[in-house]
Amino acid sequence: MMVNSTLSYFILGAYMHVGGLKYFYFMLTAMLYIVIVISNTSLIVVICMNRSLHGPMYLFLCGLFVNELYGSTGFFPSLLLQILSDIHTISASFCYLQIFCLYSYANIEFTNLAIMSYDRYLAICFPLQYNTLMTSKKAVIFIIVIWLYCIGKFLITLSLNIRLKLCGNTINSLYCHNYLVAKLACSDSKVNNIYGLFAIFVSLSVTLLPILFSYIKILKVCFSGSEQTRQKAVSTCTPHLVSLLNFSFGCLFEILQSRFDMSRVSGMLRIILSLYFLLIQPLLNPIIYGLQMSKIRNTCKHLFCYKMLAGHRDAM
Repeated sequence: MMVNSTLSYFILGAYMHVGGLKYFYFMLTAMLYIVIVISNTSLIVVICMNRSLHGPMYLFLCGLFVNELYGSTGFFPSLLLQILSDIHTISASFCYLQIFCLYSYANIEFTNLAIMSYDRYLAICFPLQYNTLMTSKKAVIFIIVIWLYCIGKFLITLSLNIRLKLCGNTINSLYCHNYLVAKLACSDSKVNNIYGLFAIFVSLSVTLLPILFSYIKILKVCFSGSEQTRQKAVSTCTPHLVSLLNFSFGCLFEILQSRFDMSRVSGMLRIILSLYFLLIQPLLNPIIYGLQMSKIRNTCKHLFCYKMLAGHRDAM
């Protein structure tokens, strides 16, 4: 096949012909996207508008919800267009933009969750010094550094991939995938491979080590501490662990699917699981944190009741 370094578009080869059902899938996907936007935006507004929720933990949550909106917006509009289209192509520029959005989203998600685990470690193991060790100002600095670090790190990866000469333009996926685009390369990709291994090592060090360190320390305190300490640890760490394990599962399957032969798995199941980390995580986080965190839950109830009463008075 002829080498082409200036491809104008890519073909997304994982879409199946569904006939008239495409309108049903479009409506279902659009509804899910609307729910994601409304739920995450509502919690961002609740946190920003209430001074009692301006503590470090809630600021990290706000950063998490903003990231869910960022990742969803990088994926769902394109998916909706592809569902309605009979020819599943995407321009090269938009493909690389989507790769940037989705990969930086995943990096930000993991790094934010890692910092949140460290924040929980400080809150549970050093309750008296917590307000000094982790202030709202420090939390904002952490969030800014997380975004700059993740975006900068992946910009290097993307710039290395864009320079590759490609021998094809078909990606066997529902969306643009960095690894699958790199597999189309005909030119020497040794630099990409070396930097890729370095980036994986750095990512694991930045995310995995703080999570393991924090939860080992929390477990030690729980086993040696009082019943009240254990209850506090369970109530604050459960949503974080659920979110972390859920996102890890979704990303792990997508990594395995892109690198190994998954032809034995049914096409529909592969599609569902490939969408898992992009669909479930933005839906799950507002639910588990909105219901589990008592301050957020009570603030939402108060706002809802206030609006209901205001509406009733206006009607009278």
